[in-house]
Amino acid sequence: MFSFLKKSAPAQRTIDAIYGMIVAQARQPAFYAALHVPDTVDGRFDMVLLHLWMALRVLRQDPAGEEPAQKLFDRFCTDMDDNLREMGVGDLTVPKRMRKFGEAFYGRSAAYDAALEEGHAELAAALNRNIFNEADAADAERLAAYVAEALAQLYKVDQAAFAQGEWQFPPVGGLAEG
Repeated sequence: MFSFLKKSAPAQRTIDAIYGMIVAQARQPAFYAALHVPDTVDGRFDMVLLHLWMALRVLRQDPAGEEPAQKLFDRFCTDMDDNLREMGVGDLTVPKRMRKFGEAFYGRSAAYDAALEEGHAELAAALNRNIFNEADAADAERLAAYVAEALAQLYKVDQAAFAQGEWQFPPVGGLAEG
C-alpha cells in the first residue's frame, strides 16, 4: 500500500547526504578563520549557497542530473524554511523570507556562472562582492582559487557517482596558507 515511500526513501537519503556534505563543507572553520568570511548568519548562508551552486553546476552538466539537482535545491529550500520556523518566524512572514533566499541564490548563481566564464579575476570579484561585501580582495582571490580547485575535482567525478553522493569536496586546509 505504501510502496511509493520505499521507492523514494533511498533517493531522498542520497539527496539528504549530499546536502549534508554541502552544509558541512560550508561550515569548515578555515573559511572563517583563514579567509575571514564573516562568521555571521549571512556569511554562513553565503557559504552554503556557494557550495550548493558548485554541486548543482556539476549535476547539471549532464541532462540526467536535472532531477537530482532539482531535488537538491528543494532540500535546500526545505532546510531554509525549517530554519526560519525554528527561529520563530511567523507563518505569514516565511514566504517573504523564502522569496528573498531564492532571489539570493539565483542572483549569486548567475553572477558566479558569468564570472566563471570570464576567468579567475572575475570570479574573485564576484565572491568579493557577494561574500566579503567588497572588503577583502585578497581573501576573495584565495576563495576563488578554492572554488576553481573544487570544481576541477568535482568535474572529474563520474556523473552517476556524483548523483549518488559518492564524492567529497576537497579539503580546505590549504586556505590557511596565504
